[in-house]
Amino acid sequence: MAQYNYRIITPAGKEKKGTLQAKSRDAAMTMLKNEKNVVVQCDEATALTAPFAILHKGQKVKPRDLALFCHQFASINNAGVSVVEAFGMLADQTENKALQDAINYVHTDIGKGETLAKAMRKQGGVFPEMLCNMVEAGEASGSLDKSFDRMSIQFEKDAALQQAVKKAITYPIILVVVMIAVIVAMMIFVIPTFMNMFADLDVEMPASTMFIVHLSDFMVAWWWLCLIVVVALIFGWKAYAATESGKEVTSALAIKLPVLGAVKTKSACARLGRTLCTLLGAGVPMVDAIDITGRSMENLLYKRAMKDAKDQVLRGVPLSKPLQSCGLFPAMVVHMVAIGEETGNIEAMLENVAQYYEEDVQLATEQMMTILEPAIIVVMAVIVGYMCIAIFQPMLTLYDALS
Repeated sequence: MAQYNYRIITPAGKEKKGTLQAKSRDAAMTMLKNEKNVVVQCDEATALTAPFAILHKGQKVKPRDLALFCHQFASINNAGVSVVEAFGMLADQTENKALQDAINYVHTDIGKGETLAKAMRKQGGVFPEMLCNMVEAGEASGSLDKSFDRMSIQFEKDAALQQAVKKAITYPIILVVVMIAVIVAMMIFVIPTFMNMFADLDVEMPASTMFIVHLSDFMVAWWWLCLIVVVALIFGWKAYAATESGKEVTSALAIKLPVLGAVKTKSACARLGRTLCTLLGAGVPMVDAIDITGRSMENLLYKRAMKDAKDQVLRGVPLSKPLQSCGLFPAMVVHMVAIGEETGNIEAMLENVAQYYEEDVQLATEQMMTILEPAIIVVMAVIVGYMCIAIFQPMLTLYDALS
């Protein structure tokens, strides 16, 4: 099927541009006219005339954009607007280009009679599998608006968690970069200037000063080698982290770090509770819900734990057992899930788990920032202070000799 760019006048009198897929230009024209549009232009797309479709197809969309999309669809659908018309309206309102392209494709497919879930799965790079499963469950139960409402909350919570973790690590990273930049600047520009002052003087340099001088001379003479080594280490680490063994190492390291590890663990618990609760509430079977939840986890160890949990649940083992045996989830999560299984109210227990750990992630990130910020500043002060003392020691020696 070919892709066609079109420009139409909608029945409401608004001009609209977009792309659609059809077997031929005549088929594309028929599809547009069937929706009572006035076709102004309809041409087959090329690499030059359809850059956005080629550029954005299959790209990831941020959870906040998906949350807004779900909320808008639920509101429009609750107002009595059909699914086809709702997607046509959403295509006009969406600012994210990747999401807009996907909505246009879905709008075209459901206009041809396909189910909404099937049409959205074709755009799997944009719409997560969890959303597609929720839509499928909503179509089967006749509660599509509720499915989108649930997913709107889910994506909002995911966005809040991501923002909290990102906020927690951004400022410390900035401080570390500034610290490194200050040290490099002093080594390359400041220390050589001061050392030139003592070059012609018969002043004995302390050991600490000589260490700084030699290090500065090396960085001035071999700065390009230092740059190559740093770049090689960064790319080497990224390449290693992309391998299976690298993912295991980085995943284990992420949850064992003194401060950041607690945030990562609580974030995983929050995602477990929120995602499972959302899926089970929409009528998705337990095994499928566990599978989707596992694939939504970022950490490889949690992915494997949920995959093992799915296999054990298939054999009739309660979910709380594999969650306990993997050793990754806190006791509170295991106990809450076990209570939910005993009382038959696991959705409510998972909701409580999600709410508790979502709030706890916020507190943990604030505590992490409270600890890391002064710690990094102290480290920077110690390093820069040591360099300043090493510079001024010869000056003090010289003043003592003159006096």
